[in-house]
Amino acid sequence: MGRTLFESSFPEESLIHFRRNLLMSSKRMLVAMALLATLIAPVGFAADSKTPKAKKSEATAKTAEKAPRLTIVQPVKDFGTVAKGEKLDWSFEIRNTGNADLQILAAKPGCGCTVADFDKIIKPGTTGKVTAHVDTTNFSGPIAKPVTLETNDASAPTAQLTIHAIVKPYVEAYPAGFVRFMLLQGDVDTQSIKLYSEEEEPFEIKEIQVPGDWVKVAYNKIENAADRAPNVGRPDQNQYNVTFTVGGPDAKLGPLADKVRIITNSKHQPEYAISVTGVVRPTYRVEPSALNFGEVAPSDAAATRSVIVHSNDLKTPERFQVTKVESTIPNITTAIKPGTQKGDYEVTLQVAPNSKPGDIEGAVKIYTSDKVNPVVTVPVKGTIKAGAVAATSTSK
Repeated sequence: MGRTLFESSFPEESLIHFRRNLLMSSKRMLVAMALLATLIAPVGFAADSKTPKAKKSEATAKTAEKAPRLTIVQPVKDFGTVAKGEKLDWSFEIRNTGNADLQILAAKPGCGCTVADFDKIIKPGTTGKVTAHVDTTNFSGPIAKPVTLETNDASAPTAQLTIHAIVKPYVEAYPAGFVRFMLLQGDVDTQSIKLYSEEEEPFEIKEIQVPGDWVKVAYNKIENAADRAPNVGRPDQNQYNVTFTVGGPDAKLGPLADKVRIITNSKHQPEYAISVTGVVRPTYRVEPSALNFGEVAPSDAAATRSVIVHSNDLKTPERFQVTKVESTIPNITTAIKPGTQKGDYEVTLQVAPNSKPGDIEGAVKIYTSDKVNPVVTVPVKGTIKAGAVAATSTSK
């Protein structure tokens, strides 16, 4: 191998030694680089291994560390024995023993219970409330009224609160705390109940409040032992006979759903409500309530129409009568005949044969024996067209 101009300036032995040292230095450099690569690789791999599984695991762990925890201080409130009609209110304490916000998503009351208010968000380490209300007016004996909570606590997504009580009536009615009437408008009916008490002091009625003039109430203390309600109330305590007279011309049509309030001297239950239920119906009904002849010729079958008047009196339908009918339309004639059922009448309306073409506009008045609504008016309309004979002669 030839020597370069630079190498020729050095002795052969020195040049060989120089080449040998250079080779050794190169080998050491390669070894050092390999060692450095070996040390760096695990570090990079460890960093990459956290993505995505490692990072997701770390995030899940952090999320699991922060969570709300529902703790109910007193899930059941027992009021013991209470007087009927008493209003029970209680605020249940709800603690958040977790380390994230506790959310009360819903507070659903059971039958006979209402939720007045509740805290929707309870911070970690703090206490919130759920306030429940129970009206015992319509209950007697043991009751248990629940409230179901829905929360964001994964370990307790639902929980139940309960109000317990034994409802004792100190004033009660026999045989029931209501009266029911099925009336025709204008009719009057009477029913009665007996009122008794569990109080120790002599029982007295102080006042009676009625919903309107169509309800009249009278009462008297029962003196005869045979007339008392049996096996109810405190022995030797006063009982009262209470009479309800309902109806008359002031009674409103439709369902009855009112209350008569009886004020007494009872210290536990000073007010007692009697429900007045039932329905007031019209004395009679008219079908149809309005009549439209449409477009008819006097000779058409449709020129004769009927209106049926029905009595709603199921007991004595024959006492209802239709006495006469009047038409305000000159070319409409009327007639009355009894129906197949007692209390039913058929009123016939007929377009007069000599009627001229034109519009029908008016009414028919039906007179009855009803004292509240003696006259009913049926609107009548239509159009009279030329008959077949008249149309033929006109064309000729």
